[in-house]
Amino acid sequence: MFSIHGLPHSACDGVTRRKVLTAGAGLFGLSLPQLLAAQTISQPSARAKSVIFMMLFGGPSQLETFDLKPNAPEQIRGPFRPVACRTPDLLISEHLPRLAEVSDKYCIIRNFSHSFNDHSGGGHYLQTGKRWHVPVGGGFSPTPKDWPSIGSVVEYTDQQQSGLSAELPAYMVLPNSLGALQEKGQYPRPGEHAGWLGPRYNPLTTSVPKRSLQDNPYWRDCSDDELSFQIADLKAPDDVSATRLQRRQSLLQQFDLEVQNFEQSKTTDGFDAFRQRAFSLMTSPRTRAALDIRKESDRLRDLYGRHLFGQSALMARRLVEAGVRYVTVHYDCVDGYSWDSHRNSDDVRRHLLPTFDQACAALLADLEDRGLLSETLVVAVGEMGRTPKANPQWGRDHWSTLFSGLIAGAGIPGGTLHGASDKDAAYPLDTPVRPEDLAATVYYAMGIDPELRVLNAENRPVPIVEDGVPVSSLWGSAG
Repeated sequence: MFSIHGLPHSACDGVTRRKVLTAGAGLFGLSLPQLLAAQTISQPSARAKSVIFMMLFGGPSQLETFDLKPNAPEQIRGPFRPVACRTPDLLISEHLPRLAEVSDKYCIIRNFSHSFNDHSGGGHYLQTGKRWHVPVGGGFSPTPKDWPSIGSVVEYTDQQQSGLSAELPAYMVLPNSLGALQEKGQYPRPGEHAGWLGPRYNPLTTSVPKRSLQDNPYWRDCSDDELSFQIADLKAPDDVSATRLQRRQSLLQQFDLEVQNFEQSKTTDGFDAFRQRAFSLMTSPRTRAALDIRKESDRLRDLYGRHLFGQSALMARRLVEAGVRYVTVHYDCVDGYSWDSHRNSDDVRRHLLPTFDQACAALLADLEDRGLLSETLVVAVGEMGRTPKANPQWGRDHWSTLFSGLIAGAGIPGGTLHGASDKDAAYPLDTPVRPEDLAATVYYAMGIDPELRVLNAENRPVPIVEDGVPVSSLWGSAG
């Protein structure tokens, strides 16, 4: 049952809510923009207060993670074997032993699929639910024409309710903007930004100091000095050198430094809404406390892993616990390929799988211990999978036709599987889950109507998801 300004509207009477919203100006004396701004359409009940979206950029192989095919020919099944876990029929990699031990806490989706076989376009597609407007292989950098990320839409809906007065952002990105860590290439990637929705709804993004990645490309066994976070896009005081900034121990110290500089200036004149918002967040005790990772015990920090992805996952938990609604944690291609395993299957075994395994398993257990898993949706997925047949270098090439991902929390039953693949992990055997379906599912979980329309740069109302269907069956009979 839908309700527009108190007018009952049944889905059975032949007129959809979308038709009502697009019927033109003047409905009940309201212009269309006024109607869109004032609509009181009933939303699905929110199952998730917050979302942690673990973006495994580069494309983890389904055959090395959650959809192993031990009976396939060797060139397809690869060098890894399944390990025993708590979920019947889940063939999980032997190099994900911690996730195997907690498989009763999550669901594996084995039939993700799309046709944009490209990292930049696929990354945009996964984080927005909209195919990129640039052709496959046609570009890297984000543009103002990009579709708003799911997190930016969450920021938008929250700002409609609270304006810029909230003590915490609704949307944050850790540990850096996607592509910023690459030592070579410096390819900024689209997908995490607000695009045509406007920079006001971009995430508050952290960054880590630039450093050589040759000796330790996966940030293993890093000290607090090496794992120091800073707030991106905020200018440091002129009298503080880059070297001193890099020695800062935590986000808290970086915030304190910026707050002092801001208080000395006594003005925000000349700053746009986003920068004013950033400064207001810096003066918030709640934000500063949430970003002080030193408040966590050494035991818990060790449990997550003293590497960039592990500490970022722990920071994500701190942020949602404090009230941030949507946190993206990038597992970036810091060395230029990482999960993009054309030739580095040994790196997958030695570095990528162990750090992901440690951080994700710790996050799920920690959220549950704190009573947060029931109200936090956790998604871990890359923008594509890998070819079933290995190449001569024993890597795998791009394959967006099929890939796997993990989804947990917010009432989704653990120890379950959704979808299935063929004998070679090449194609879905049932209706695939497309990026637009994933976006609709996340909105559905958060109580945001996937058919919500917002005004684009041309002042034209467009739906936040086009043609996406929430995968409500993830919740079982309660879906």
